[in-house]
Amino acid sequence: MKWTDSLEIAIQLAEAHPEVDPKRLNFVDLMTWVMDLPDFEEGESHCGEKKLEAIQQAWIDEVA
Repeated sequence: MKWTDSLEIAIQLAEAHPEVDPKRLNFVDLMTWVMDLPDFEEGESHCGEKKLEAIQQAWIDEVA
C-alpha cells in the first residue's frame, strides 16, 4: 500500500483501531499508525497533509 490508497488504509485502520474516533485523531498519530500497517510500503517523506486528510475522511466515511 501507498499513501494514495486512502480507502484501503482507512479500512485497515478501522479494523486495527475500532475504539478510535477518526474525527478526533491528530495527524502525527495517524501518520504513525499508517506506517505501522503490515502492507504499507512508503516512508514519511511521501506523506503530506492532503494525503492524511484523504485517509482521515475515508476512515470517517468507513465507520459512519
